[in-house]
Amino acid sequence: MTSGTPFPTRVAARFLASSIELFARLITAVRAEWQGVEPVPGQRVYYANHASNGDFVLIWAVLPRRLRDRVRPVAGADYWLATKLKSFIGRHVFNAVLIDRTGSSPKEAPVAQMAEALDEGSSLIIFPEGTRNLTDERLLPFKTGLYHLARARPEVDFVPVWIENLNRVMPKGEVVPVPLLCKVTFGAPQRLDGDAKDAFLDRTRNALLELSRDDV
Repeated sequence: MTSGTPFPTRVAARFLASSIELFARLITAVRAEWQGVEPVPGQRVYYANHASNGDFVLIWAVLPRRLRDRVRPVAGADYWLATKLKSFIGRHVFNAVLIDRTGSSPKEAPVAQMAEALDEGSSLIIFPEGTRNLTDERLLPFKTGLYHLARARPEVDFVPVWIENLNRVMPKGEVVPVPLLCKVTFGAPQRLDGDAKDAFLDRTRNALLELSRDDV
C-alpha cells in the first residue's frame, strides 16, 4: 500500500493480513528453515515450487515482518482481479505485481513489471515453473522469465524456496484445507554469473531441487 491509500482501506488490509497469517499458521503450523542464507534485510527474488494457490501465502507468512513489508508476490491478474474481494486482497493486502497472462501485452511486459518493482525497492516472490505443478514430477522445467529478470537486474540475489506439503493441504479442486504440517526452506542465493540462459535455468532449478530432498 502507498501512503496515499485511504485510512479505512489500510485498516481493512491490515486486519485481513493478520487474519490470513493466523489462518495459514493454524492450518499448517508452518515453520521456516534457512540454509545458507539468513532472514536479514536486503533486496531479493524468492523463487519457489508451485503446487497450490496458497504457495506465496506461506512464504509471506514465515518471513519476518521487516522483510514481509517489502516483498511483493508476482501473480496472474486474471485470477486476482476476478472478484472485488480478490482484487482488494491482491492489491491492498499483498501489493501483488499483477501480470497479464492473456497474451495481449508485449512479451517483455512481465519482466519489465518485475524489474520496475525491484527498482522501487521491493523484493519479489515468483514461481518460475509458470503454472501449478499437478504432475508426478518434483519440479517442472523453468520458464525463461527468471533468466531475463536476472539478466535485467544482475545485482539482485535469487533465493530458492522449497514449500513442503502445501499441495496436500490444498489439493486441486478442494475448498476446505486439510490440516498438515508444512515447512518452507530457504536456500543459498543465486546470481547470474555470465551463464548462458539454459545453464542459469538448470543451476537455479537444481538449487531448488536440492532443498526438496527431505520432502518425500
